[in-house]
This record gives sequence, structure tokens and C-alpha cells, in this order.
Amino acid sequence: MLPGEDGLTLARSLRSDSSSIGIIILTGRGETVDRIIGLEMGADDYLPKPFHLRELLARVKSVLRRVQSRSGEASPAGRSRVRFAGWNLDLSSRELMSPSGEEVRLTTGEFDLLAAFVNNANQVLTRDRLLDLARNREAGPFDRTIDVQVGRLRRKLEDDPQNPSLIKTVRGSGYIFTPAVEFS
Repeated sequence: MLPGEDGLTLARSLRSDSSSIGIIILTGRGETVDRIIGLEMGADDYLPKPFHLRELLARVKSVLRRVQSRSGEASPAGRSRVRFAGWNLDLSSRELMSPSGEEVRLTTGEFDLLAAFVNNANQVLTRDRLLDLARNREAGPFDRTIDVQVGRLRRKLEDDPQNPSLIKTVRGSGYIFTPAVEFS
């Protein structure tokens, strides 16, 4: 309901220019279809009127956390090549080479998850944090997407996926990527 361009077009334009900016749509349109379209157009959150100011503040803080985590995702000093446990990962070309020199094909989800792990090596990452880092979204109460992705990634990286040494489960907390990571 903006004069000229509508908010959805503006959100799409902002998102195409930069993924590091947070977008919250505040609107009088609260139908489910409107919310879905707003989020699909690039908004990080969608809040229909009327809303409580404390809810708006909580949502702004949540979007800021996500935006800050996105900006922290970049590899140190802009370096895009990563080496760990004999593996070579090129973050810019999205290529993974095994210790024997063979290219290993990764899905987008697997690549995003591996990038989150190498950029946060030796830190316990909860499922929620991994979803936020790899997918820029929050987990639902029964969301097991990360567990499935970790299983697939283990099958590609580990010698024995049933007894993993690179991506370990931390019971009650999440996962930890254990090898030493070198950026170049």
C-alpha cells in the first residue's frame, strides 16, 4: 500500500541487491497467502497489523541476529579455499575434493551445511543454529532437516558414517565439526 512501488517489489529489489540486509514487512494484509508471498519475495519476517510493540522489538532482534550470523559466515579475510582432514573445499566454486583427489558432488543443502561447519569448526552447533547458518531459517519443533543433511554429509565425508570422526554428535546439544580447518 506504498505510493508507487509496493512493498513486495521493494523487498525483492532489496534482497537481489544484498543478502546482508534484514527485511521485515509490516502490513495491514495478514492472510496466509500474503505472508507466504512476502517471505518468498525476500522478507526475513512478516508482521501484520495490529501488532504489539514488544513483538515487533523481538522480531527486529531476531532478524538482526540472523543478519549478523550471515555476515559472520564469510570465510576469514575473504579466503575461499579450505583444507580439513585431507579434504579440499572451494567456497567460491562450491567444489569439494576428496583426499584422493576425486571431486565429490554436493547438493546445495549439503554444501551450505559443510560451509557452516568449516566456518564454525570445533564449536558445538545446535540444530537451530545450523538451520539458521545453512538455510537462514528457524527450526520448527519437529524439524529434523539438519539430522538428515548431516547423515548425507557423513556418508560422503566419513570412512565409517556409523562411527563418525569429522562431524560428531553432541548428545542433547547438536553437532561439532572436529578436524583442524585451514583457510587459504
